[in-house]
Amino acid sequence: MFLIDKPYVSDFLKKTLLDHNIPVVGTDAAKTFDIKSGTQVLNEIEAIELAQQDDNLKIYTNSENTIGWIIKHLGASDFARNIDLFKDKFKFRELIRPIFPDFYFKGVSLAELEKLSIEEIPLPFIIKPTAGFFSMGVYKISSYSEWETVVDSIHTEIEEIKNLYPTEVLDTSSFIIEQCINGAEFAVDAYFDSDGEPVVLNILEHVFSSADDLSDRVYMTSKNIIENNLEEFTEFARKVGELANVKNFPVHIELRRDTDGTLLPIEINPARFGGWCTTADLAYLAYSFNPYQYYYTGQKPNWSEILKGKEGKLFSVIVLDNSTGVDADKIKSFDYEKLLSHFEKPLELRKIDFKQYPVFGFVFTETKQENFEELNHILQSDLSEFISSNNSNFKWQS
Repeated sequence: MFLIDKPYVSDFLKKTLLDHNIPVVGTDAAKTFDIKSGTQVLNEIEAIELAQQDDNLKIYTNSENTIGWIIKHLGASDFARNIDLFKDKFKFRELIRPIFPDFYFKGVSLAELEKLSIEEIPLPFIIKPTAGFFSMGVYKISSYSEWETVVDSIHTEIEEIKNLYPTEVLDTSSFIIEQCINGAEFAVDAYFDSDGEPVVLNILEHVFSSADDLSDRVYMTSKNIIENNLEEFTEFARKVGELANVKNFPVHIELRRDTDGTLLPIEINPARFGGWCTTADLAYLAYSFNPYQYYYTGQKPNWSEILKGKEGKLFSVIVLDNSTGVDADKIKSFDYEKLLSHFEKPLELRKIDFKQYPVFGFVFTETKQENFEELNHILQSDLSEFISSNNSNFKWQS
């Protein structure tokens, strides 16, 4: 069964639920979305009973906002245990310590930040919420002199984002400090099947504008990216899965290949693929198979067939986060048409209410490899070229 919640449910996911007769739980949150007529909807009591009868039940959620419901109603299940194990970044680091015994990490509460003996922590390091989402509250510290400014920035950002997501999704009361992982970064959508074997459904490279960039602007997938990493990433997921003893469970893995070739995990996001229905939907747009369906039915991609004819093509999801430096309430509009004109083949545009969330939308694109410059342009842009100033009568229009 599937659980759906804010912030976003794509039309593709809604169509998947209907076309493949996948039951969706009729929570109060789910009822706020325009679920297609004919979709199989379970009331909450039916859903709870179904999960209690079968601890190996396949569950998927589009949003970590549903974690509260899962913990409340299915808290004793292996599914809930796995969510807690992966969502809590400190517990996750403890889990994989046998694989990475020399990896430095340290848990710290928000109240302890000002009192921290910062000189005892090896540079450079990353600090981020123990339970986080997107790149919110994530900072890189390259020198001890930056620390006081970073702590101030953390407190400021907490005030700005504290009401965006439930605490199960974004909890800024505790943080993890860990060594900085260098090298190329990747995101992997996968699931562990009924035998605990990992099945990779997509591999994306997370492209940055610079070494200090921590944003989520561009993720791209391609034939080369899949073929060059599929075997290694599958084996990596297998090692983690064996430690966690996880089965029938979807994940969104973020990892880096260090300069010496070592794979190091950044985090594993539980119970879902990429947030905001992004990376799974991109797999369909790029490769014409449905990751939601594959997980639900236990199918495995035949990559040798899927990748035929994909030579020289880059498929990307572009996160239009508000990096303009202008408060959302002072922005009148965002010029989506101007934005689309910068891309040779936009596949889909999703407009988001930037007054409610700090993102203007998402763009899915297909780009010839030799035309990478169009992706580099959006990487370098703070998006201020696409906004206009506010007026008192402005209301956001979808």
